[in-house]
Amino acid sequence: MSEKYDGTQDEAGSHGTAASRLLSMTNIWSDGPAPPSAPKPTAVSPPAPAPAPLAPVAAEVRPAVVSSASAPPRPDPWPPRRLSLALQGGGTFAAFTWGVLERLLEEPIEIDTISGASAGAINALLLASGLAEGGREAARSRLSRFWLRLMHEASFRSLMLVGGFSPAGSSVAFGPTLRSGQFDPFDLDPLRQALSRDIDFSALHGARCPKLLIAATRIRDGQQQIFRNDALTADVVLASTCPPLVHCAVEIDGEAYWDGGLGGNPPLLRLAQETTTSDVLLVQVTPARDSYVPITLAAIDRRLDQIAANAALNAEIAGIAWAQSHAASSLRLTRIAAEDSVDGLAQRSSTDLGRGFIRLLHRSGRAAAERWLGQGATSSEAQRKLPTAEPALA
Repeated sequence: MSEKYDGTQDEAGSHGTAASRLLSMTNIWSDGPAPPSAPKPTAVSPPAPAPAPLAPVAAEVRPAVVSSASAPPRPDPWPPRRLSLALQGGGTFAAFTWGVLERLLEEPIEIDTISGASAGAINALLLASGLAEGGREAARSRLSRFWLRLMHEASFRSLMLVGGFSPAGSSVAFGPTLRSGQFDPFDLDPLRQALSRDIDFSALHGARCPKLLIAATRIRDGQQQIFRNDALTADVVLASTCPPLVHCAVEIDGEAYWDGGLGGNPPLLRLAQETTTSDVLLVQVTPARDSYVPITLAAIDRRLDQIAANAALNAEIAGIAWAQSHAASSLRLTRIAAEDSVDGLAQRSSTDLGRGFIRLLHRSGRAAAERWLGQGATSSEAQRKLPTAEPALA
């Protein structure tokens, strides 16, 4: 079954939308320490001065949102025993997520729910199907086999495996003579072939499989569509990774779909509602920051693509931040961002198939997950400092 998440007003005349009612049940606690309170004055001595504020610390693993000052400390052990994942898409940048997941699979952590779009959906399916069929080692093997094949084939067509083209970037790269449907008119889709080799979709329906929330964008009205385990097919994955100006739209039950990253990259509000865990980890691979102002056509297009890829995610994070003042939940949202570990990532292309670059992303993802696992329930300043990033390969 699939479902659409929208924000229409309910029939009972509530003052809030469906999204606000959802958010009112959600609260995210910060990993950082609460600000110190000033001591109370006494009748016999003047009040003691408030302690100086802590200097800002560059955190490689940081809370996705900032909680209110009155947030209580984490009630649960760290690392968490159960975890839900939100996996962002971003072409070959998603090799960073491969490294994160590989390291997490070495720990006895139960995965509850996984949301994903575009390349994030591919990683989500590989992880979930492996866990369902053979446990953590099978999941690690599925992810490794897929990404190694992508590296060794390293072809123009293989970029379709991970939705590595932006709408604007595709038009710039191919010009007006190449339009959707002309690139792959015979539906010889390499992703469909890879999925048939790597994934038994019937296993996704079993009780051992984590809950999956895979996003695609419905062309007719631009709405996000969420596909769950019982509705997942190769066509759903193709739809979630479908670059509009390169590949034909994918039709499912009479509806045409494009890349899921256009409307939710990854779906976060729905994950916050559906998870049964107290911890959600967001793996963000598309850079949000860039210190350079682009001036060339290619650089402008790359930066526009990065901004668009993060726009929906930023809106959902802001919505969850708003919910903090309306509810008291134990849900903890943390984030691992690739740009915190890979120097100059905003200047790189998400269509880069170079083996050195993909291996760098993979190693950086493993290292980032290691730091995330080791941060502890109350991270010290030394633990939260950003290590020197490994320089990106030329």
